[in-house]
Amino acid sequence: MTDKPTIYDEPSSVRAADGAVEIDGPDAVNVALTPDAAEETSDRLLSASFEARGKKRLDKLPHRPRD
Repeated sequence: MTDKPTIYDEPSSVRAADGAVEIDGPDAVNVALTPDAAEETSDRLLSASFEARGKKRLDKLPHRPRD
């Protein structure tokens, strides 16, 4: 994949239905996950969001070269 993905600022809709977790999001995202897969996906999303937010904050700070 050479193109950068589109970045969306609107969260996906999530609901429990028939023993699954359904996700509707931007760009026609529409998936259903088992509860276990949804929990793992949630953990991964949260971890990646913390990492991205941290990088965004660090980019605003002045950096000094290492000695």
